[in-house]
Amino acid sequence: MTAQEKAEEWLSQEIDQDFKAGIQQLIDEGGNELEDAFYKDLEFGTGGMRGVMGIGSNRINRYTLGMATQGLCNYIKQSSSDQKNLRIAIAYDCRNNSANFAQLVADIISANGMEAYLFSELRPTPELSFAVRHHQCQAGIVITASHNPPEYNGFKVYWNDGAQIVTPHDKNIINEVRSIKDLSAIQFESNTELITYLGDETDEAFIEASLNQRKTKETNPLKIVFTPLHGTSITIMPKLLKRAGYTDLHIIEEQATPDGNFPTVESPNPEERAALDMALKRADEIDADMVIGTDPDSDRLGVAIRDANGKMQLLNGNQCGALLTEYLLANSNLSGDEFIAYTIVSSEIFADIAVDHGIQSEVCLTGFKHIAALIRENEGSRKFIGGGEESYGYMVGDFVRDKDALTSTLIFCDLASEAKAIGSSAFEMLCSLYKKHGFYQEYLISVTKKGAEGAKAIDQLMQGYRSNPPAAFGDDMVVRINDMLTSESKNVEDGTSHSINLPKSNVLQFFTEKGNKVSVRPSGTEPKIKYYFSLKATWSRDKSMEEQEKRLEDSLSQILKALKIT
Repeated sequence: MTAQEKAEEWLSQEIDQDFKAGIQQLIDEGGNELEDAFYKDLEFGTGGMRGVMGIGSNRINRYTLGMATQGLCNYIKQSSSDQKNLRIAIAYDCRNNSANFAQLVADIISANGMEAYLFSELRPTPELSFAVRHHQCQAGIVITASHNPPEYNGFKVYWNDGAQIVTPHDKNIINEVRSIKDLSAIQFESNTELITYLGDETDEAFIEASLNQRKTKETNPLKIVFTPLHGTSITIMPKLLKRAGYTDLHIIEEQATPDGNFPTVESPNPEERAALDMALKRADEIDADMVIGTDPDSDRLGVAIRDANGKMQLLNGNQCGALLTEYLLANSNLSGDEFIAYTIVSSEIFADIAVDHGIQSEVCLTGFKHIAALIRENEGSRKFIGGGEESYGYMVGDFVRDKDALTSTLIFCDLASEAKAIGSSAFEMLCSLYKKHGFYQEYLISVTKKGAEGAKAIDQLMQGYRSNPPAAFGDDMVVRINDMLTSESKNVEDGTSHSINLPKSNVLQFFTEKGNKVSVRPSGTEPKIKYYFSLKATWSRDKSMEEQEKRLEDSLSQILKALKIT
């Protein structure tokens, strides 16, 4: 159907009068607003269902959330052998409407005769992942849009192992959602007797489980500046760090109150330096050792540490992940049956560190649901130590099956405090890794293309890279191309190819003779096409890290030119 036909179909159904009036206004005005609101239905991507709040089938609202929840309930009833003890845990973040949306979801679950375990207040996403198994739930839901702009919200689904849904559950659930043609099929009338509110008991269980991941019982002095960026980590992080003995904690009060408008930052994303400006300024004022910043639902972690000159340096996701991985492996009693995991667009330094410690590393598609799937597949045979991806997400152990900024912060504080106690630093630890494995430098460029026209433009770009791939980036020849959509790895020099043993995904990767890696993929949760650049060079002992980074800037410029990225 066209967008207008879709809108008129919704208008003909029994929905709220205010919602009907909004649809009619979109139809009357026509144009891009109508097209963007109704040109498609929201679908589950790498992080669930996420979109702009408002009226339309391509918007987050009571009806799209209602269909998603009803479809999930239908699928759970069909797939569960135990029909008597069906329950779903629900958490929500600081975003506008999140609390109301979470209550709406709980109402629908209870109306379907299932128990809803709803957090009484906003809570971090990793605690929801933990709560699913802790309370023996069949599934979990988080109302969040992670670090997206304020106009966004979303619906993230977890399965009974505490991990985000993967095949076949994701496809089966969306099929159930799509089968709902009549909005009256959504059961909105709640059964309050089936709604249980979670609070202190679950918090305490999560904190204890997080503390149990530590590799040390000692806590050395460390001055920490922390900002939750108006998000959910304020509910747990201060308690967790103080319980671990980190009492010299300085919270950015201007950003401590949860607020879905994120008034002090342009983007509540710790991947962007500007989001941590307040915290970095405070760190210099009080001579802090490190800065910690988390995104609104507390699954992404940004870290800044002092470099060799005492200047605060913001680590990228690969650097932070590499330090955490090295620390976890160096302080574990390894038998050789353990493994770590990282994603295809992340740095190959993860694999180098694993080899150095005599264990295996597993590579998977982007998204922690794929790392969680590896944990599930290896339960009982191999032990998972930790995992990470370039987009500032890390997992410590398997008690949480999604990226966890809370426990990762705790472990990073441990490694930094231990290094400081012996006259070293986290920065020196990072330099040591580069000396041993080579200097890796990563870059990420995201190009936003909104709406229906943006989606078409992204699709055309991917088609162009497939039909006419770059032969070289400057004087650096492309020697291999991996296409995850066709599961084919092609040797450019001789034309031979072999299969890639990973689920199909719309990702292209170009490998060069100098050892560089370029990955391109549309985002699964945002209207963006993302370019990942992983460049490598020999570590120079007589040069600073800043000087060595500049050596790779020319290589990056050549790649950007070849891909026509401006």
